[in-house]
Amino acid sequence: MTVSDEPTPETPENEPEEPIKQRKNGLYPVVSDELAENMKSGWADTEQHDLAPLPQAAETAARRAALSARFPGERLVIPAGNLKTRSNDTEYAFRASVEYAYLTGNQTEDGVLVLEPRGEGHTATIYLLPRSNRENGEFWLNGQGELWVGRRHSLGEAEKRYGIPASDVRELADALRERHGPVRVVRGYDAGIEAALADKVTAERDDELRVFLSEQRLVKDDFEIGELQKAVDSTVRGFEDVVRVLDKAEATSERYIEGTFFLRARVEGNDVGYGSICAAGPHACTLHWVRNDGPVRSGDLLLLDAGVETHTYYTADVTRTLPINGRFSDIQRKIYDAVHDAQEAGIAAVRPGAKYRDFHDASQRVLAERLVEWGLVEGPVERVLELGLQRRWTLHGTGHMLGMDVHDCAAARTETYVDGVLEPGMCLTVEPGLYFQADDLTVPQEYRGIGVRIEDDILVTEDGNRNLSAGLPRRSDEVESWMAALKG
Repeated sequence: MTVSDEPTPETPENEPEEPIKQRKNGLYPVVSDELAENMKSGWADTEQHDLAPLPQAAETAARRAALSARFPGERLVIPAGNLKTRSNDTEYAFRASVEYAYLTGNQTEDGVLVLEPRGEGHTATIYLLPRSNRENGEFWLNGQGELWVGRRHSLGEAEKRYGIPASDVRELADALRERHGPVRVVRGYDAGIEAALADKVTAERDDELRVFLSEQRLVKDDFEIGELQKAVDSTVRGFEDVVRVLDKAEATSERYIEGTFFLRARVEGNDVGYGSICAAGPHACTLHWVRNDGPVRSGDLLLLDAGVETHTYYTADVTRTLPINGRFSDIQRKIYDAVHDAQEAGIAAVRPGAKYRDFHDASQRVLAERLVEWGLVEGPVERVLELGLQRRWTLHGTGHMLGMDVHDCAAARTETYVDGVLEPGMCLTVEPGLYFQADDLTVPQEYRGIGVRIEDDILVTEDGNRNLSAGLPRRSDEVESWMAALKG
């Protein structure tokens, strides 16, 4: 018999194997019996016997224990997600769901964490794809086989790494269909797992699970704080990289800035934590300018909003607005200093026991005062704030929670997030801005096309706060000196 170019993944022994899928237009349409037999043997044993648990294994165990205590007697299913097609037979780079990675430390596609109720608690099992099968040729013929995309951990190796018993995920869907009792699943990541549970779950109950997992991340443990500082430190170096090559960006486009920062993110981390905003000139007035295909001109400002993501998925989120030629013009400095003063007021309002909204309100008040002072909006300031008139130029909220998602904890209840109170261990951004659109006829010509945002990552401490991104200067004169030093 002969086999074709790409078999399907190995199926459990009690099920017949599907015919091996042949890839259209493959140069080797069949595999001879002799070659198939040859490929089964002659391989060294590569099982890794000296693996240590992940550095965060104790933290992930504590997180699972808290989840277990919240939902006693219920089966909890948290998938990592599946690969998504980018084009034809290529896939987007995989990033596991935050809920799954937070609870396991694992980042591989198709993984599923199941907490099975036992007595007063739960037993956890991590379901994963085992190593590629060498008997049926999967390891060298399948598009997701190890010789194509790299070695996977064996199930035994996974147990050592994650401190959780591991089983074959290909058997999980059928097992879930047969089990009884209350169950919740984190939706939106694995259609196959959701289909297996379709008659056992409700949207309301599943949403409660997602909300709890989101709120669980509001206060960071020591491991998480360390990872956030790593992310910020790499981000600081990425900003320095950009300043050093601004002349090359002027000769090309914003993409040179994007690529320069991305190199730092990939060398020191996993990736960028979100699409980098490399907005030069009037593009700085577009809040999420990620096209990054515009010109970089001397005399304009560059709004760089970017963050490195660590290998454990924690991301920085930092913004600096820089004069491309190294010196602010008078009008640029006037607007920049107003935003800096607003950020100073916002950061000063971050402390334990303060309302989450306090830092936003403090920043917005300063910006409203400047807009009234400049004659751009009619006062008094209290009227401006009550009617939200400053928002024509401030546009967005002054910050958000930060962690494994750049906008972390987004599914949390309003009363615990926006209407909540700050606690030590929370990490958030403070990022006021002023944006004068190029076509805004309500402001003088000299303002038009100028956008300024300054953003830092602030950790709430026992006695106030710590600016994790203090390694980057913020005052306009300090920014100019810093840029001059980097340019030599």
